[in-house]
Amino acid sequence: MTDVGNMRARSRRILRFAARYLVQTWWYELVLPRFGLARVAARNRSARLQRIAQNFHVLAVDLGGLMIKVGQFMSSRLDVLPPEITRELEGLQDEVPPVPFPAIRALAEAELGVTLERAFSFIDPTPLAAASLGQVHRARLSETDAADTGLLDVVVKIQRPGISTIVDVDLSALRRVARWLSHVRLVSDRVDMPALVEEFAFTSLEEIDYLHEAASAERFGQDFSDDARVSVPELVWERTTRRVLTLQDVTAIKINDVDGLRAAGIDPSEVADDFAAVMFDQLFVNGYFHADPHPGNIFVTPLGGASGPGAEGSRSWKFTFIDFGMMGEVPDALRQGLRKLFIAAASRNGKGMVDGIREVGVLLPSADTAELERAMTKLFARFGGMGFAELQDVDPREFRAFALEFGDVVRSLPFQLPENFLLIVRAMSLTSGMCSSLDPAFNIWNSVEPYSAQLIRAEGGNLVQAAARQAVSVAGIIARLPQRLDNLTTRIEEGTVSVQTPRLERRLGALERTGRQIVSAVLFAALLIGGIVLRAEDVVIGTVLVAVSALPLLHALFAGILARRGPLP
Repeated sequence: MTDVGNMRARSRRILRFAARYLVQTWWYELVLPRFGLARVAARNRSARLQRIAQNFHVLAVDLGGLMIKVGQFMSSRLDVLPPEITRELEGLQDEVPPVPFPAIRALAEAELGVTLERAFSFIDPTPLAAASLGQVHRARLSETDAADTGLLDVVVKIQRPGISTIVDVDLSALRRVARWLSHVRLVSDRVDMPALVEEFAFTSLEEIDYLHEAASAERFGQDFSDDARVSVPELVWERTTRRVLTLQDVTAIKINDVDGLRAAGIDPSEVADDFAAVMFDQLFVNGYFHADPHPGNIFVTPLGGASGPGAEGSRSWKFTFIDFGMMGEVPDALRQGLRKLFIAAASRNGKGMVDGIREVGVLLPSADTAELERAMTKLFARFGGMGFAELQDVDPREFRAFALEFGDVVRSLPFQLPENFLLIVRAMSLTSGMCSSLDPAFNIWNSVEPYSAQLIRAEGGNLVQAAARQAVSVAGIIARLPQRLDNLTTRIEEGTVSVQTPRLERRLGALERTGRQIVSAVLFAALLIGGIVLRAEDVVIGTVLVAVSALPLLHALFAGILARRGPLP
């Protein structure tokens, strides 16, 4: 099969997979409940979702390319995806066979413009790591380059041949799936899928541009240039192109290698605390963060001596970040909202959390958040301050009850996702999981509370200004209050006061539509059964009844969709 044929077959596999499970989900989650069969639909939901995730895992590993990145991203969406899916995909790594070295050699030499023997004094043909977009080989610089850079041992990251075409094909298929989903109200009310795919596409195209990754590494290094906790590998620009990246070999203890950390005299729980603080700094202070902090991208590098800061303030280890292909930026306005959200979470302030969510831009201004505030306050009262280990001891039925309550509240609210917000969620999800794996008793609140206090101190002037603005606002409201009360009294006397309850009206409208659909479903069943019975005695009348039964069936299935779309212009 030609390369064009292979790419077409690849696209068809992705689209067939998406179409199959979209139809299955539509049938179980929308059609069956309309006929009062919600219990039937829910009976095997857990096994069904797990099977979908397992099949996607197989597809992603088989195809490689962006499909593995999609699976890794889905595994971090603990906020919106069922645990049956996230658990199955969380182990999805770049499980792809390495490219034979002759093909890698040909691409690298074409990019560098010289033979590998001339570019390096040694390069290992066995890859150090093979991923879906590229693979890494250990090498040693030539004497000239080593003298110029002060480096000797390096790693060379070389793009997989043909990966640009594969990425284009995968993105085209994903865009088509996003268009399908944009017509499903259940999805479109929660997220703009085409925009989400475009954000994923932008990030993916940046990830296969190694010049962009090199520039990102330098920027990240500058952010932490005065911070002894963090380092990045030095770049060898003379041996770097868009598809070949050469940098200092900084291989050390993987951050999740608990035994290796202990053998080096490093306390894993201390690593967890410091890692959380470093990630918080990236999000809330620098505004530029590593969006893929999984164990393969972070080393703990011993510097000698005892663990932790020494008597004179010197450190005995540091974090070394690598792979800067997936980075995220937090604009000033979003970072300010995140800081307020963080402070509200630390103080267990449900209303403050909702205000922060609104300021971040996740909630549209029109959202009625009274129920969400009550739910958040209730959640903090019950689970606020609990660590991962303590949460494991909570009765699962209690979690399910809260999940159902929150699900109803969240589904009723208009959400949107600000730019880069999904990368923030991904980074924090990976951070939380990493810290819990390092220390099962890790309590995120132990990191959140002191860090929020630090943010409050840093914002001192802003908080005073905000309090002053609030005081002026309250004074204005008090000044206008007598006039507004007088107007209200006049309207009551004239009988022109009206009370609007949009949530109640929506629910009554939904109940009314449901009632009409139930009547249509019963009428369909009566006509269908009556027609089948009468066909034995009168074929014509029986056939007519069976045919006519299609009308109430169509109404039962699609009346709700048409009603939600509103009247045609």
